[in-house]
Parts: sequence; structure tokens; C-alpha cells
Amino acid sequence: MPKFGCMPFVRLTIADPDIAVDVRSALARDLSALLESGLGKEYEHTVVHIDLVPADRWYVAGVHPGEGTGAHLEVSITAGTNTPEEKAAFISDAHELLGRRLGVLPAAVYVALYELDGRSYGYNGITQAARKNLDPAGSD
Repeated sequence: MPKFGCMPFVRLTIADPDIAVDVRSALARDLSALLESGLGKEYEHTVVHIDLVPADRWYVAGVHPGEGTGAHLEVSITAGTNTPEEKAAFISDAHELLGRRLGVLPAAVYVALYELDGRSYGYNGITQAARKNLDPAGSD
């Protein structure tokens, strides 16, 4: 059974419907590895959903970026499982990773960590709060 707080859900929106499958796969692997190394999440329980949207639907300051691939990274984690320093480092490292995999990024690329209450967030039908109670020593 996965430990409490170790099962993130990742949603990456990319403003380019033609991103190659190998790039998408590399992003999924790299993001999962970054969550493991930076935030202590379990690689094997990390879900990554990549949503490709047409570039003409991406706006920064009300206009289409002249160059670069728009991206928005959202990660759901259990509240209280990481320090402010860990989260800041993850956001910085994730932004660098997006640039490395996607190339030039527009001026506004967001990385959001959504910290969800363990009583309202679950995995395979068990809330994170219940999971913590099943194995209190397994919390991260």
C-alpha cells in the first residue's frame, strides 16, 4: 500500500498539439522522478495527465505569445507533507525541466502545487487521512 501523502496527480497543459509522443513520455518520466527526488512522492504511484491544446488558444497578456510553447503545470499533493523550501525548489526545478523539454517558453509559465486536505483527497477509494491512520509511521 502506498504511504500517506505519496501519490500526486499531475496535469500538464501544453499549447502545442504536435508535441511528439517521446517528448510527452520523457516529460511524464521526468516529472515523476522530480516529484520523487524533490518532494518524496512515490514514482510508481504518480499519475501524469498531459493535455495538448492548440497554440491559438493560449494567451499571455491578452495576446498569443510570439514565440515559445505555453505550459501550465498543476500538481495535487496532500497538505502538510512538504516544507516551503521543498515546494519552492520543486517549482524552480519543474520550470527548468519544462524549458529543457519544450524549448523556448513564453514569459508566463505557471507551476502550481495544490495542497489538498487529506480528508478530501484520496487514492483507490481511501482518503489520505484514513491512509495515514492505517500506517501512521508511513507518513512523509
